[in-house]
Amino acid sequence: MKKSRIRIATLGAMAAFAFICAFGAILPAAQQKPALKVFISVDMEGISGIVHSDQTTSGTAEYNNARIWMAMDANAAVEGARFAGATEIVINDSHGSMRNILYTAILDPRAFLISGSPKPLSMMQGIDASFQACIFIGYHAKAGTEDAILDHTISSSVVRAIRVNGIEMPELGLNAAIAGYYGVPVVLVSGDTAVCRQTSEILGKEVVTVAIKEAIGRLAAKLLPMDEARRLIKARVKEALGKLGRVKPFKLARPYNFELEYHISAQADMGAMIPGAKRIDARTLGFTATDCIEGFRALKAMISIAPLR
Repeated sequence: MKKSRIRIATLGAMAAFAFICAFGAILPAAQQKPALKVFISVDMEGISGIVHSDQTTSGTAEYNNARIWMAMDANAAVEGARFAGATEIVINDSHGSMRNILYTAILDPRAFLISGSPKPLSMMQGIDASFQACIFIGYHAKAGTEDAILDHTISSSVVRAIRVNGIEMPELGLNAAIAGYYGVPVVLVSGDTAVCRQTSEILGKEVVTVAIKEAIGRLAAKLLPMDEARRLIKARVKEALGKLGRVKPFKLARPYNFELEYHISAQADMGAMIPGAKRIDARTLGFTATDCIEGFRALKAMISIAPLR
């Protein structure tokens, strides 16, 4: 009888151990957090420390320092996203040649860099419906904005203004509409005080903004200390991703009525060759698209074909 009891107790212990092992294997999968993919578009004019085109143009004496600052702002955003639980991060270099961020400068192994141009979606290359959030780092205000560092819209030599459905759009609005096409909300924008103000006006006050400089005219600014700027970017990215669901994707109503106002009439002469373009006045073309991405690509074609003034 004693041996029988020992055998039963042993079998019971083994069964309990097997259950615990099986439950332990299942539990991590059940408790596993859902994927959090974050897309980061990084422009240059709104990067910490930058106030002049000599800093944003390849081949100038100040460019190499500025591209390091660009990578540092991007890394601050990546670090904030990582602390918020991001499982995958895609960074798209979105300035000029789009070969500004050094490949070796991205420090987190979970962050992928998209480099080079041309790209079909330009500043938004890589975005799709698998992402949960979109972030804009180093962005700038639209062309014609007072007290805004290096204000322009896509091309300072070609574009005077871009309007969609009657609303003048900065790059942040156009790019947010592309993200919205895929159902992805823009949750944070960093840059100067002017672009932060335009973010709130166009995307809404729920979108977190990080003002890392205050422009004095177009080519000067009061700058936050760099360490403080990056600390803010990191903290605000974590904050923005912590309130996912409160910010909705930015969507424009169909059909999309585009207006592209050039600087000079000769630019409109060239753009008018694009099928579907209609002349509104000497410098302005208009067209209608039923698909946001097709409309954006037509807009980019009309800008690219135009001669520089």
